[in-house]
Amino acid sequence: MYSVDLGDGAALRPLEPWQAEEFLAHMDRARDTVDPWIKWASMSSDLDSARATLQRYADLQAADAGRLYGIWLDGTLVGGVLFGSFDADRGIAEVGCWLEPSATGRGLINAAVRQLIDWAFRVRGLHRVEWHCRPDNKSSSNVARRLGMRLEGTLRESYPWKGVRHDSEIWAVLESEWPG
Repeated sequence: MYSVDLGDGAALRPLEPWQAEEFLAHMDRARDTVDPWIKWASMSSDLDSARATLQRYADLQAADAGRLYGIWLDGTLVGGVLFGSFDADRGIAEVGCWLEPSATGRGLINAAVRQLIDWAFRVRGLHRVEWHCRPDNKSSSNVARRLGMRLEGTLRESYPWKGVRHDSEIWAVLESEWPG
């Protein structure tokens, strides 16, 4: 097991199926603010569904196709970051994040996502890392901007959620642009 120190009592660690109870408690605290942006927030509503969400990412990691990490602040799970997709052959990954309200404003997401992007470029040799978000999720697009990503375009009505189709912004940074 490993842990990356994010400073000020925060740590980045793998988030795995055996932590489903802790994950569910966290989702219960975060659901109202996370659900509009991340589908599995509302789908992780009991212990079995929370475990299934974590197992899906464990399976993706085993296939080298995605990864999931939690952010702990003073020992409490408060958010996370992920590779929603990871394609080493094509050299492309998509990163994402979520955070419960009690942990906002501390720079945790920026620090954690930087760890993922740096690993993707420096260790795995990827060429491109993307960030997808809805245009009305200003917090998310602000993170992409702070990470030095460029807005490349908007996919119109590409994201169906709860009976409504939403636009998706695509942000990206290339390895050659990454300061590390």
